[in-house]
Amino acid sequence: MKASATFMPKKWDEKTYEQVSPQMKLTQTLAEFQYTGQLQGEGSVEYLMFYSAFDEHDPHNATAEYVGLIRFKGGVNGKTGSFVLEDRGAFQAVTAKSSLRILPGSGTDQLEGISGTGASVATPKTCTIELEYRIP
Repeated sequence: MKASATFMPKKWDEKTYEQVSPQMKLTQTLAEFQYTGQLQGEGSVEYLMFYSAFDEHDPHNATAEYVGLIRFKGGVNGKTGSFVLEDRGAFQAVTAKSSLRILPGSGTDQLEGISGTGASVATPKTCTIELEYRIP
């Protein structure tokens, strides 16, 4: 089955934990997202990010790679519960592109046993997610 949605950040709290050089750094981000569409609900995530280039005066002028775990709580095509997505991606030219994987054994309630993969794309104007999934 497939599910798609748009999402918006509700919270973005990013902190540098190591300055590698004037242009490189490692950060940790705690964020929350609101999803609407065939995915309805909220996601909380912790990202670890490596910036190979950034401009402290313009945060969108950056190149970074990131990994994160998103706990989604809500509904997928009318079935409710939660699951965890592994999010691996890159940010460049004001666009974040991610590959997503539903972690095995993370589904609860009507989403128990869910598995699948997907992708997301986020720009300053739009954020979209698409999942291909199975529920036994």
